[in-house]
Amino acid sequence: MTMRTSRRTVTFARPFSLRGIEIEQPAGTYTVETDEELLEGLSFPAYRRVATTIFLPSRPGDLVSGQLVTIDPLQLEAAEQRDARNS
Repeated sequence: MTMRTSRRTVTFARPFSLRGIEIEQPAGTYTVETDEELLEGLSFPAYRRVATTIFLPSRPGDLVSGQLVTIDPLQLEAAEQRDARNS
């Protein structure tokens, strides 16, 4: 399978939470990656999303340097919209 990865940054003006992330995340800029695989056998290139992840930087006192968490892209979009309305 041929894969492609796209990367973008999202900025939250206020703390936010997403399903699958245990604690509320602080306002800031986050890197989001989307992995897609090429659908074979079509007469044109088409891709299917396989995973969307967000990189959560470490917090003071954390033992790990950061965490990559799989998220629902629709929930991320909803969180971005809520943040924009409340800013």
